[in-house]
Amino acid sequence: MKLILKKKPKKVKIIEGFPGFGLIGTIATEFLMDHLEIEKIGLVEMDEIPAMVAIHQNELVEPISIHYNKKYNLVLVHAINIGKGQEWKLAEIIQELATKLEAKEIISLEGVGSPNPGESRVFYYTTKKNSSIKKLEKVAEPLKEGIIVGVTGALMSKDVKIPLMSLFAEAKSNLPDSNAAAEIIKALDAYTGLKIDPKPLFKQAKMFEEKLKGIVSKTKDAEEVQEHKHLSYVG
Repeated sequence: MKLILKKKPKKVKIIEGFPGFGLIGTIATEFLMDHLEIEKIGLVEMDEIPAMVAIHQNELVEPISIHYNKKYNLVLVHAINIGKGQEWKLAEIIQELATKLEAKEIISLEGVGSPNPGESRVFYYTTKKNSSIKKLEKVAEPLKEGIIVGVTGALMSKDVKIPLMSLFAEAKSNLPDSNAAAEIIKALDAYTGLKIDPKPLFKQAKMFEEKLKGIVSKTKDAEEVQEHKHLSYVG
């Protein structure tokens, strides 16, 4: 696994969204990329997953790409496929990225299961209190109990010197949930002041869900084909 950067802006805030429950992180970062002026500044090369990329509307979509917004000095980590069992390595990659860019903060966007269908609350956990927490508390609750898995869980388990803010939106199911992602965008906006209106995401929920569902489904199909070929070679 290798981090490749074409540019190294400094003192940035990093927002990462990895595919997890409800694909919240992936949908939210995708939405941010559509609504902020960004440039691609890097990617993560991974030998641990099958050699494949997605093509969507004639554009290449790598498993993990890194983008920069100059206005807010913001770096977005967008991911559609991280393979299996790569969480600890990816947490190290995020740490490496944060160190190289002298990041001021890492913000993780995640989905969690909702015990109440139709309701999508947002929770937060932070390693450092600051004045923006009061604004966040208007739209999110502190996470008091829970089990966090995936890259965010790995990051929270490490001795990360950079302040870490984790936002969790309740999703109805493990299927792409754009409504829950819109709620996390609302919380992110309250915390960061990005002035990103989540209403288009509510309106375009089905479009986002179908787009990402298609990409993820094709990725899984390709992985199955790759695995079948491997078994044919060895068996």
